Amino acid sequence: MILVLCAIGIWILGWWLNSRLASGPYAGTRMVRFLAPLIFGLTVIGIWELLVKGLEVPLVILPAPSIIWDRFWDSLPVLWADFVQTIIKGALSGYIIGCGAALLMAIAVDRWDFLRLGLLPVGNFVAALPIVGTAPILVMWFGFDWHSKAAVVVVMVFFPMLVNTVAGLREATAMQRDLMETYAATYWQSFFKLRFPAAMPFVFNGLKISTTLALIGAIVAEFFGSPTLGMGFRISTSVGQLSLDMVWAEIVVAALAGTAFYGLVAMIEKAVTFWHPSQRG
Repeated sequence: MILVLCAIGIWILGWWLNSRLASGPYAGTRMVRFLAPLIFGLTVIGIWELLVKGLEVPLVILPAPSIIWDRFWDSLPVLWADFVQTIIKGALSGYIIGCGAALLMAIAVDRWDFLRLGLLPVGNFVAALPIVGTAPILVMWFGFDWHSKAAVVVVMVFFPMLVNTVAGLREATAMQRDLMETYAATYWQSFFKLRFPAAMPFVFNGLKISTTLALIGAIVAEFFGSPTLGMGFRISTSVGQLSLDMVWAEIVVAALAGTAFYGLVAMIEKAVTFWHPSQRG
């Protein structure tokens, strides 16, 4: 009961601190934007630890953060090997291939209207297909190694990236396009000097969405067949062994990798689209 009361106290303290930061004189500054999520995260972890121990929750239901931390450090070689297999080989390679192919296809769709009318509806249909239906087929086609996981990622990221890029290429206004025509600009001159730069916020929106989809696709695809390596393989086998602390350690790795991946793309976006209103302030 004491631990439960301490958890309630930590929640009240975290709430009070974040409320003061959000309404204080430094609200909106970079320091507050960093401290607010940090305090919230530490509050959640503290409450989690105290409630699990105070209520004596079994390990097979929910391990405490301290137990997950110990397993994380004790299993660093295994986690690193799984990270390389799933994230570097599967997710990253599929992300680069899928997003690159979608960008080139978006240029073709923008250039020829018959592709826009024929391909985009098919793309919407394919994007709606559940991964649990397509992943087993691709695993059978490309084998059980990382190549099939990369193929699943390509399918998952291709059409969101394509749709965002096509929408961005049509972002330039009619007046801007008419101005380029008065300068006797060719299609490609207008494309590279006006329409493609104007589409960059949409392109990066597709890239950021695809970071999450790539990680999900690579991990879930490993549930349907993989060598004795990989994050999805480790999660599925650890669940069968009731080793929930290992499952959560893999989840921590996935969360850190996903956050770093998204943050890297967001940093590149800020440098490339510094002129856009969304980047001001």
